[in-house]
Amino acid sequence: MASIRDKTIWVTGASSGIGRALALRLAEQNNFVIASSRGRDALAELQQSSPRRIRILDCDVGDDEQMARAAARLAEMTDHLDMVIACAGTCEYDDNLQLDTASYRRVFDANYFGVVNTLRCALPLLANSRAPVFAAVGSLSSVVGFPRAEAYGASKAALGYFLDAVRADACRTSLRVVHIRPGFIDTPLTERNDFDMPFLMSAEQAAGCIERGLASRRHTIDFPRRLSWPLRFLGFFRPLWFRYCAPRMTRVRSIRKT
Repeated sequence: MASIRDKTIWVTGASSGIGRALALRLAEQNNFVIASSRGRDALAELQQSSPRRIRILDCDVGDDEQMARAAARLAEMTDHLDMVIACAGTCEYDDNLQLDTASYRRVFDANYFGVVNTLRCALPLLANSRAPVFAAVGSLSSVVGFPRAEAYGASKAALGYFLDAVRADACRTSLRVVHIRPGFIDTPLTERNDFDMPFLMSAEQAAGCIERGLASRRHTIDFPRRLSWPLRFLGFFRPLWFRYCAPRMTRVRSIRKT
């Protein structure tokens, strides 16, 4: 089974969910892991599980000033990064097309600008690695338009284009850019969902899929297949999605504002 070993890896969003599961898994395999999130207490607890292999760097990836300071602290911890896995993110749903721009900005700050900030901080250290990898967690929700997911899905779709553009710009360099698109994962974020989540996976299962995908040098890691393949098919034939699927999922019955 493909695995990642003996690397220096920065994982954001490491206090819970996929990020935490990845940090633990990678530390167990003799990687030096720098774990980041906004929650310092949760990071400290994480570090206790593997104090020799996990260092913590608390920061808010969506805050430009904090990330400027984080870049300096990161350079004090290591002179290179072999891999960065940007897992930090959030989700806010738009109920009944409220179009609350403050909510949209919060989602984009974490899911899109947070990844831009992460790459900006990491790029000088990635340049010092022989085979650097920058990976970011998107979502299969960006393949088709899901009801209520205007802010979340749009932020993940923007992330996908950003990663493609970075990959194009870096195609003559050694940097490998990876887009990770999971389905429904059992995390504190999805615990708030009030709808069915088909093929729900644990964070540990997701971490295993991501590690195998990264070790096999793929540029796109979609999982689970039972969800990704139908969604990708519907992405090619969008009229089917909007005729048969979306009407069963939407809660909007009128566009009249009160």
